[in-house]
Amino acid sequence: MTHELEPVLARIAEALERLAPARPVAPDFTAARLFRHDPASGAFHPAPDYLLPLEILVGVDRQKERFVENLQRFAGGAPSNHALLWGVRGTGKSSLAKAAFMSVAKAVPGLKLVEVDRDQVTALPDLFDVLRARPERFVVLCDDLSFEEGAAAAKALKSALEGGVSGPPANVLFTATSNRRHLMPRSHSERGGHGEDRGLIATAEDAEEEVSVSDRFGLWIGFPPMDQPTYLAAVQGYAKRYKLKTPDLDRRALQWAQLRGARSGRVAWQFIRDLAGELGRELPL
Repeated sequence: MTHELEPVLARIAEALERLAPARPVAPDFTAARLFRHDPASGAFHPAPDYLLPLEILVGVDRQKERFVENLQRFAGGAPSNHALLWGVRGTGKSSLAKAAFMSVAKAVPGLKLVEVDRDQVTALPDLFDVLRARPERFVVLCDDLSFEEGAAAAKALKSALEGGVSGPPANVLFTATSNRRHLMPRSHSERGGHGEDRGLIATAEDAEEEVSVSDRFGLWIGFPPMDQPTYLAAVQGYAKRYKLKTPDLDRRALQWAQLRGARSGRVAWQFIRDLAGELGRELPL
C-alpha cells in the first residue's frame, strides 16, 4: 500500500510546490546609490544620482551642517539619530537630504538611500527587517510625511523605529521631511469629519499616537521662511553656477516671487529654470 501511495504523494507535493509563492529574490544594491522601494513586489528600483550639489543650497547653512554631521556619523558606524526636517514648503528640506546623502556617499560606497512613499509607511517594519540583514548602510527617506489617515501609519512607523524585541536596525537611518513639526493634520477635522464620528476620546488618542511619533526622531531640524536677501542670494548663486546673465536679475527674480506669492529655494530654482529656457541654456535638473 505504501508503494502505491508514493506516486500520489509525489504529485501532491509537486502541486503544493507550484502553488507556493516564489522565494523573494535578494535585492541587488550594486546598480545604483539611490533606490525607490515598492512594498507590493518587494522590489528596489534603482534611480539616477541626485545632481544638485550640496554647496549650492543657500540660506540653510546651519541646517546643512547639522544634518551632514549626523549623516557622517551614521555612515561611519558611530551613534546617530533619526532626523526630522520640518518647516514651510519649498525651503529645501528634501533637496538638502538628497544632496547631503550624495556628498557623503561619495566617500562611503556602501551607503545607500531608499525612498519610500508616505502612503506606504505601514510597510516600513517589513522593509526594515529586509535591510537589517544587509551589509550596506541605508538612509530611508520619506518625503512630505504626515498622518492624514489616522493612527495606523503612526503605529507602523513607531514599530519600525523601535524595532520590537530586536531593536531598531543599526544600519538604517530614517529621515523624514514634513511641513508639520508633529507630522499630524492641524485638525482631525481635516480628515473629512471622521474624528467626530469616532468620538472625542478616540480622536484624542489618535492625536496622541501621532504626536508621539515625532519624539522618536532624535534630531529635529527646522526650516523657517526665506527672507528677501536670502532668496536673492539663492537666485544669484544659481545664476552664477549655470552662467545665466541678465542685467536685471534681482528685479526679475523679485517679480517672479511676487507672482508666486512666496519666497523660497524652490521658487528661486523655478525662476532660474524659466530664465535658462528664455536664454536657451540647459540645466542638469
